[in-house]
Amino acid sequence: MKRPQRDRYQAALGVPCRLPLSDAGSIPAASTILFQCAIEMDAIFKRRSIRSFRRDPLDEPSLEKLLAAAMAAPSAGNEQPWHFVVVKDRALLEQLSQASPYAQPCAGAAAAIVVCCDPSLVKHEGFWVQDCAAATQNILLEATDLGIGSVWIGIHPRAEREGAVRKILSIPSVIVPFSIVALGYPAEEKPPVDRYMRDRVHRERW
Repeated sequence: MKRPQRDRYQAALGVPCRLPLSDAGSIPAASTILFQCAIEMDAIFKRRSIRSFRRDPLDEPSLEKLLAAAMAAPSAGNEQPWHFVVVKDRALLEQLSQASPYAQPCAGAAAAIVVCCDPSLVKHEGFWVQDCAAATQNILLEATDLGIGSVWIGIHPRAEREGAVRKILSIPSVIVPFSIVALGYPAEEKPPVDRYMRDRVHRERW
């Protein structure tokens, strides 16, 4: 690919493109471009649990990006068993902060996204937990990329926490609240942490 072509694709995609340069050759299809362009992975290593937030509101485009990221997560058999409840109301956030011993960050958050499972959408029994975990992680990573602080608050499998969230947000009894992600512009700074542990890696066999 010629440099001007590569630069146009990079500008359109908004990610660094690693396609090789050449003086000739056809332009790859858009899908091929997406697979061959390496997205910066800084968000994975910069992501930290943020529990203290400024009171600046989150705009709707940012929330939409977070939801789009959540729904881009992989799921078993592409079952996509999730629903998401977006909460910005201050009174509801205060109530959510009491739904779990670890939900206090919701009280100071600008918003929260509650990740839920709809069992009627599950095709492969038991795998919805992995699906909703992947969606939750995607929210955290996209938030980091947008400069938004976030923290994952576990709800499932604690029945009392699930019940509390259901009651606060009028969630149907058949729907399972999986997690809460508290969101807001950070009022604290945490540096990246290297958590790589060689003794946890096993190659070929245990």
